[in-house]
Amino acid sequence: MQLTFFTTSHCELCDLAEQLLVNTPLPHPIPVEAVDIATSEVLVERYGTRIPVLRREDTGAELGWPFTREDLLDFLGPKARAPSSGQLH
Repeated sequence: MQLTFFTTSHCELCDLAEQLLVNTPLPHPIPVEAVDIATSEVLVERYGTRIPVLRREDTGAELGWPFTREDLLDFLGPKARAPSSGQLH
């Protein structure tokens, strides 16, 4: 599984979502690619009022803000709930 994190600079909500991602313990690291929507008019049109947004690259499913740790774990699936000290990277 890989995640795309749609974000932009000077976005307080994006900073909050990033901290949630970093601080959610996972059994295995999940690659996360941060994409600044300001680099593309298409991305601004699609995500401009919705960021931060996470997209699972394996399913195309998206999780838009606001989301909690529980929402994030549900989005990632049952394997994300296994006990461990792993982190998102």
